[in-house]
Amino acid sequence: MRWGAGWYGDVGLPRRPAGGRAVPGLENVWTCGWPAERVRAVSQGLVALAVVGECGADERQIWEALPVVRACGWRVLTRWPGSYLVIARSGGQVAVIGDLAGQFPVYYRTDGGGTWWSSAASALAELDGAPVDTAALAAHLAFGQPDVLAGRSLFRGIRRVPGGHLLLLGSHGARVERYEPVAYPPVGLRQAAPTVRAALSEAVAARLDGRPVSADLAGLDSTTLACVAAQRAPVCAVTFADERLRDDDLDYARRTAAAVPGLDHHPVPGASEAVYYAGLDEPGRLPLTDAPHAYTVTARIKQAVLETVAACTAGPGVHLTGAAGDGVLSASSSYLADLLRERQHRRAWRHATAHARLRNTSLFTLLARTRPAACRDLAGDWQAVAAGLRGPVREWVPQAQRPLAWSPLLATADWMAPDARSLLADAAERAAAALDQAPARLADWAGRQDLARLGADVAGWREMALDGYGIELAAPYLDNEVIRACLAVPADQRGAPGGYKPLLTEAFTASDVLPGFVLERVTKGGFNALSYEGLRTHARVLRELLGTSSRLAALGLITPQPVAAQLARAAAGQPVAAGALHQAVAAEMWMRQRETGPAWWEEVSGDVAAA
Repeated sequence: MRWGAGWYGDVGLPRRPAGGRAVPGLENVWTCGWPAERVRAVSQGLVALAVVGECGADERQIWEALPVVRACGWRVLTRWPGSYLVIARSGGQVAVIGDLAGQFPVYYRTDGGGTWWSSAASALAELDGAPVDTAALAAHLAFGQPDVLAGRSLFRGIRRVPGGHLLLLGSHGARVERYEPVAYPPVGLRQAAPTVRAALSEAVAARLDGRPVSADLAGLDSTTLACVAAQRAPVCAVTFADERLRDDDLDYARRTAAAVPGLDHHPVPGASEAVYYAGLDEPGRLPLTDAPHAYTVTARIKQAVLETVAACTAGPGVHLTGAAGDGVLSASSSYLADLLRERQHRRAWRHATAHARLRNTSLFTLLARTRPAACRDLAGDWQAVAAGLRGPVREWVPQAQRPLAWSPLLATADWMAPDARSLLADAAERAAAALDQAPARLADWAGRQDLARLGADVAGWREMALDGYGIELAAPYLDNEVIRACLAVPADQRGAPGGYKPLLTEAFTASDVLPGFVLERVTKGGFNALSYEGLRTHARVLRELLGTSSRLAALGLITPQPVAAQLARAAAGQPVAAGALHQAVAAEMWMRQRETGPAWWEEVSGDVAAA
């Protein structure tokens, strides 16, 4: 794993990261697993700055940022293209700043005489063997929204810096401060389009430094990145083309590759083992990650894509994925609750009518699902969640049929033992009471949480690509500046039902980047066929994984009977709680992998470290 860590305090240093490389100019700061060219640091007296990761700033820009550090202008340091971690020192203060999407999370713990921080919570937990925090893991399973419990990590006693916040270390100790606004001043779609195009172009360019370049070529989001990259460098474009999918991704990919110079197209044929849930009986084939991630479930599919990339490029390079494009370029219909709350009834009615028509449902059914969320704020929603967790277990129905909520409970919450549900209810009530600077709009909250969840997932996928193939995975839609440019456009414009991803269309229409037929596309591929095939094929493995010997079951976080009922539904071809199953499987695999994890630290004796 790649990670970074540091110590701030007056007490002598008893240990340091195993195999860690000291960051020049910053005392007691190390990186582990990062190549030297991805760690850049400058310093001048008591002012120092380091960026770790894919940062589009050149050496001059980093040097010129030292006065910004001296003035504690922390947010400015997050505005370069790319995705990266910032460590900055101004006199006696040190700021540690992750990214907005959680690809570079920040955790900390205060020991006697100082504070340890790290981008890996697992590393801090190993300092004293801190166990998994059952309530935090329950929240991870039940919500899929990283900021519900805000400052709690998945390990007891290890604190998490929430999204949009930074860790500030100084004579005052450790303090968490917000650097990103809860919501952005609204910018109209047409006005924002040039900024979005520029941010995406710069995000892609930040990764093009002479390494071989590959990209997914499938839906509109990934196709855009592939075409942007092809303007600057040859691109090995790959399309997962399993005949079981029955979509038109491959047709569009072939047309695009024929129309855009620089795209060398390679279909990735499916195989019997390239389905969801394959390989779960071989956990050694997956690298250790700091947190559970969704790509555990689709690992064999991703590996098939990466194998094609490795075979078609002249060595390990960078692979562009369109992950999170949906989250920034469009928006779910949850914004209807905001329109109702703000008494924009005519606009809400018009949008709801169009959404109902698209979903082939009645307008009144859609509005009935929406109204509960319009009548609550975020704290009130969490209080309602706590009350529900203390009541009877719900009968399962598809999530799309449940009332809209700020933090909707997944089916996993109904698979928990009573004690675990009560523990989670207590945690939700405490979180509601402590909530500060809550967003006023459901769409703002839900959008940020979706991106944070996707960022953590992509971090897991990145480890898979690096560990097995030496390939650097890049997700430009998760870059800070891309997120800012896109989310400044109100959700009711990004998600308006009249067009498909109107923000992207507005940004690239009349440019020479994308063929017109790509922007006119209104279809989207899906993997449901491979999900159900995997459920049927690997039902036995899943029953054993989530059965009585499950690590989650030992904590009361699942009970085998409802999981078995879901698998029986899948075998019968009936709808299932697929998202909940993904969450549970990923968490169970992560728990098992932790049992044979690496040694994160080495003891320090004088000037010599002994492993």
